[in-house]
Amino acid sequence: MASAPAKPYCCSSLNPAASAALPRRAALSPFPAAKPRRLSAAVAANPSHPRAAAVRACLAAPPRRPEYVPDRIDDPNYVRIFDTTLRDGEQSPGATMTSAEKLVVARQLARLGVDIIEAGFPASSPDDLDAVRSIAIEVGNTPVGDDGHVPVICGLSRCNKRDIDAAWEAVRHARKPRIHTFIATSEIHMQHKLRKTPEQVVAIAKEMVAYARSLGCPDVEFSPEDAGRSNREFLYHILEEVIKAGATTLNIPDTVGYTLPHEFGKLIADIKANTPGIENAIISTHCQNDLGLASANTLAGADAGARQLEVTINGIGERAGNASLEEVVMAIKCRRELLDGLYTGINSQHITMTSKMVQEHSGLHVQPHKAIVGANAFAHESGIHQDGMLKFKGTYEIISPDDIGLTRANEFGIVLGKLSGRHAVRTKLVELGYEINDKEFEDFFKRYKEVAEKKKRVTDEDIEALLSDEIFQPKVIWSLGDVQATCGTLGLSTATVKLIGLDGEEKIGCSVGTGPVDAAYNAIDQIIQIPTVLKEYGMTSVTEGIDAIATTRVLITRDVTGDEHSASGYSSRSFSGSGAAMDVVVSSVRAYLSALNKMSSFIGAVNASSEAQESISVKTSE
Repeated sequence: MASAPAKPYCCSSLNPAASAALPRRAALSPFPAAKPRRLSAAVAANPSHPRAAAVRACLAAPPRRPEYVPDRIDDPNYVRIFDTTLRDGEQSPGATMTSAEKLVVARQLARLGVDIIEAGFPASSPDDLDAVRSIAIEVGNTPVGDDGHVPVICGLSRCNKRDIDAAWEAVRHARKPRIHTFIATSEIHMQHKLRKTPEQVVAIAKEMVAYARSLGCPDVEFSPEDAGRSNREFLYHILEEVIKAGATTLNIPDTVGYTLPHEFGKLIADIKANTPGIENAIISTHCQNDLGLASANTLAGADAGARQLEVTINGIGERAGNASLEEVVMAIKCRRELLDGLYTGINSQHITMTSKMVQEHSGLHVQPHKAIVGANAFAHESGIHQDGMLKFKGTYEIISPDDIGLTRANEFGIVLGKLSGRHAVRTKLVELGYEINDKEFEDFFKRYKEVAEKKKRVTDEDIEALLSDEIFQPKVIWSLGDVQATCGTLGLSTATVKLIGLDGEEKIGCSVGTGPVDAAYNAIDQIIQIPTVLKEYGMTSVTEGIDAIATTRVLITRDVTGDEHSASGYSSRSFSGSGAAMDVVVSSVRAYLSALNKMSSFIGAVNASSEAQESISVKTSE
């Protein structure tokens, strides 16, 4: 009896038996490749070779993304990917991104192929409203990819007119705008947080969804917060009412990550079966990861009928995080035969680049064993595993690294160094997915040359670290002029720092400390005079070697000990900063200044908002 063929490499999309069992639409891979794959000579010469069928399946043309209609999807197998990295993901402690960083991440999310980008919570601050508006204007109107895809741009709001007005002001500039509004529906939330009756909650939800539609927004998403712990009959009722009021998407959140996969799948199935009018809306999932089940719950929801999945890059988010985009998307791709042919519009070859970009700009690095994008995800150290891999990769890898863009070959053979000119460097930036204007490029190129003079070869990782440090920084209130530090075993460490203010005035601070970094931070504190608490400090080497660039990340909060303004709203807020340099002290100083600039900008915005409110109050009283 002939032995069964080895399971083909790279998931069910490359499994001939599985693909044959699917309808033609479902069997085709929905992930367009950046470069065409070719069969090796050995494989091409042997059609029965297990890799032959695998690669042929990869070469199959993907189905087209269905035309976007807010309240329906013409292809029942298509699953919309709703990315909330810039909203829920940014709520991770210390993960605040600047407006420039948010814009560059949003561009990359569009290239990745996400259907909806939740760009922020516009009512939370004037800066967030401006950031969402910028994303709506640029990313929300710029076609990307061969199919000219333009993502929906979404803004979050609570169920009140002020929030909804702010959200609409931010997203209305996009070609496909969406308002996402929510209110809690679980008994514990209604009783202890809202202090409202179920009847009052239903009335508010109906009124606010109708109000959002009345502004001219054709696409309104409604979320019953803490749906996982809400009464089922009450859920059916409130969802029916918001559908009548104009909701086009019904998002079902497991807000505290409480449910198990079979429970959450049944919740979605029950909502689909028992909610009147559900055929006029899309069911969505939003799963938190408190019990480590966010991705599993999300997949259970999709299997039960949800056709929008809310996820974040690297799974970042509140508390333990959210369902991970890369895990959910690759699971759908790999196990399509068990999910009735579901597929997404994600170009999976952009996953690695997007993951690295979010890590760089959020300051939240993934653990080495993180599924799909962790440093060890495709590493094999066991002798038995290595032996199997050398004989046939499919023995221990179900996903090809190429499928997520892990190996990024340089199409032009360019190796950057000190002799590289502007054209080569600009080409490399485009290849890495970064678009910056001429002034930003000249600022970056100056830093690049400084590093290239000291390093034989400048890697992609070096480029990304320098970009983050030079371009994607908060509004510059204080910039670094010079820093000089001394340290050793013969006495106290000392540091002298020169900072340059907005008006060009130079200020110098000198201090001592337990080490050169502590001394430099004390010198900066002398100049800026904002009391802070350093909550986290971390440094990593971008690449190997003694000449590697060091990237530093810090997390600070305002020290409110004895501060009369401790209840002003920014007392407990964390601000992250990152810096990069070949000198570890300079890298540390840049990171600290980045965080202080964020804090200073936020304090200025809060104070300006308070003054404006006071002015309005005075005029009203007059």
